[in-house]
Amino acid sequence: MAFFEANFDGIVGLTHNYGGLSVGNLASAKNAGAVSKPREAALQGLAKAKSLHDLGLMQGVLPPHERPHIQTLRTLGFSGSDERVLEAAWNADPSLIANVSASAQMWAANAATISPSPDCADGRLHMTPANLLTMPHRALEAAQTRASLSAIFSNPDHVTVHPTLPYQSLFADEGAANHMRLCSAHGAAGLEIFVWGRDGFARHDLQFPARQTRQTGEAIARRHGLNNALHLQQSRKAIEAGAFHNDVVAVASRNVLFCHEHAFEDRLSAYEAIKQACQGLLEPIIVEVAEADVPLTDAIKSYLFNTQLLEMPGEDRLVLVAPEECRENPATARYLEGLVASNGPIGRVMFVDVRQSMRNGGGPACLRLRVVLNDTQVQGLGARAVLDDGLYEDLCAWVNRHYRETLALNDLCDPELLEESRAALDALTAIMKLGSDFYPFQRVSA
Repeated sequence: MAFFEANFDGIVGLTHNYGGLSVGNLASAKNAGAVSKPREAALQGLAKAKSLHDLGLMQGVLPPHERPHIQTLRTLGFSGSDERVLEAAWNADPSLIANVSASAQMWAANAATISPSPDCADGRLHMTPANLLTMPHRALEAAQTRASLSAIFSNPDHVTVHPTLPYQSLFADEGAANHMRLCSAHGAAGLEIFVWGRDGFARHDLQFPARQTRQTGEAIARRHGLNNALHLQQSRKAIEAGAFHNDVVAVASRNVLFCHEHAFEDRLSAYEAIKQACQGLLEPIIVEVAEADVPLTDAIKSYLFNTQLLEMPGEDRLVLVAPEECRENPATARYLEGLVASNGPIGRVMFVDVRQSMRNGGGPACLRLRVVLNDTQVQGLGARAVLDDGLYEDLCAWVNRHYRETLALNDLCDPELLEESRAALDALTAIMKLGSDFYPFQRVSA
């Protein structure tokens, strides 16, 4: 049976803005309050996805969420018409509107943790949507994410979409951004690596929040029935430098781990644990970038590791899909040139423009959720989420029709933006065949 690695990219939402809500995300903080370009952001994301589709990779999309999320404001005591709720919440505290209007669900790497069927004892594909409870604006996402995954991966005979872990700090879950998989081939049993920033039972003194707990990875490994799982601690130094997720300092594909010297708290012990856990499964190749070659600050600023490491059809070596910022940063540009010339496992770098996402703290890896599927699971996909030329054209036309060119933070309280967003999402459910009651506002109006 053939297996495929698909990447499902989050479509940037209509309320894409620079609210600066993500504590510990340096790019988000730096650009807080700037005017965003939602239309450009969405088209950049779609163009990145289409470029990978054109290279022969399986590429999908995940729909944006309803924003602003009026239901959340109603639970906080605001009442009346939706427009009145929006106005009253803005007058009470504009930060409330910023949090319920975030388009952070575009970063699909945080949507869920995915375990492909070769790794799981029951031979099924397992998915756990992330609760994202560390950040208020992201903790709103889980229910809609689960609805999206259930609509797309809709065959219950082959896929299990689990509920989120409990909304307790002990089980703070940031999804695949803190999860990696090593394997000899996509269809072979692999090693799943969960990277945690803190022990949920222990006190911690970090300036920035260590978002993922050790207990989260352990719980997901149990519920997915993993045959091989490893739990490693992320470097405290990396977290304090702005690596709020592991995928800011490490990325893996097939048998290759590409990481910074300061990715793990005890790097030598981590590497040895990986090698031991891979025995009988694969021979791991660890490509470590030394601090002397690329300082941690440059790695985080350029998002050298928040990249996609992909196996391309017809190419013997892996391809690194990196943001343009890596080409513009002298340290990372120099390193990548040497990396390709070294004749190692990474043979080419493909640069993409996702600047609107980068300015809010999300690179190419943030925008995608990796899912390894077999033939049967591919045939069982529901909705219209796998990208082809027709869907790409339909989505681009939809973006150009509905998205604003620019958006300032003060625009978030505009009732017309609320109506524009709902009209757009209503149209999207038809394009992607998600049904007429996919979003909360559709169910209320029905």
